[in-house]
Amino acid sequence: MAELGAHLTAASAGDDRPSIFEAVAQDSLMAAVKPALQHLAKVLAESNPGRFGPLWRWFDEVYVLLDVLLQQHYLARCSASFSENFYSLKRIPVGDCRQQPPATAGLPKRQHWKSLLLLVLVPYLKGKLEKLVSSLREEDEYSIHPPSSSWKRFYRAFLAAYPFVNMAWEGWFLVQQLCYILGRAQHHSPLLRLAGVRLVRLTAEDSQALQKKLAGDTSSQKQSIKEQVQSAVRTALGGVAFSLSTGLSVSVFFLQFLDWWYSSENQETIKSLTALPAPPPPVHLEEGAGTVLLPQLKTLCPLCRKVRVNPTALATSGFVFCYRCVYSHVRGHQRCPVTGYASELQHLVRLYTPEG
Repeated sequence: MAELGAHLTAASAGDDRPSIFEAVAQDSLMAAVKPALQHLAKVLAESNPGRFGPLWRWFDEVYVLLDVLLQQHYLARCSASFSENFYSLKRIPVGDCRQQPPATAGLPKRQHWKSLLLLVLVPYLKGKLEKLVSSLREEDEYSIHPPSSSWKRFYRAFLAAYPFVNMAWEGWFLVQQLCYILGRAQHHSPLLRLAGVRLVRLTAEDSQALQKKLAGDTSSQKQSIKEQVQSAVRTALGGVAFSLSTGLSVSVFFLQFLDWWYSSENQETIKSLTALPAPPPPVHLEEGAGTVLLPQLKTLCPLCRKVRVNPTALATSGFVFCYRCVYSHVRGHQRCPVTGYASELQHLVRLYTPEG
């Protein structure tokens, strides 16, 4: 049995293909880094909404921009994405690969741009689609839209079809990985197949060429003004990409720390903190971050100034509103209407009273 399964963990002497574990590990690296950076942005936004609030609201767009710079840098210099280079892999065009091109040569333009789009755009669109589905499900559950809405039937059909579409998408990846394990496919991921490339291990010559290229970029040479500007731009982008790669490596450790911090082992500490006296209500922030004033009667909603219907508390500030009012405000502004604290829809807490 061990001999039959040996090809799953190690390649044969003449095989340059990475094992399935190497391929899957490099795929999961970037997926593990984004939540750590997202949590950091959330903490900054909650500590200083006026300064870091836009970073939290536009985190997906900021992250995809940084991801474009990072992946473009590594594809151009190493013929690999950041995570692939981290695991000593490179991309080569599919075809006759008896004489592999060196990693420093880069990919052909067609494969280069297709790789960049698939590395950056597909995860971004998938994340946006998941957020849209979550929002529509919440709207449907709490009947935010009136029953006569023309969109009602459409998004209910969309919500019903999405699980099957997502299952087909994940199944496509699973089948491709099984074919790769059995040696019937050159790619472990359909995205590599769409890009027209496959993964191979870096050779000793590749490593030496990458080191020489790095040393050559730092050496001073006589250049024209145009070449100096181009060199300065490349150096700046390289510095940004290097900083991102170093930060991402640290973020992987930070993510593991967060997993431990929020694990069940710390629940006793959290319970002891909840037994402390309740803090005073938060005050309004300066610079107009929170513009809604509290009504004198505590039974009124601060937004609509009417008796609260379906009272809902906002966990980030503790104030209570009508569900429809606070849902629309938080969805549109991503902050508490009273204090201005950075907030999300998941921070809404429905309150149940004995009267109903």
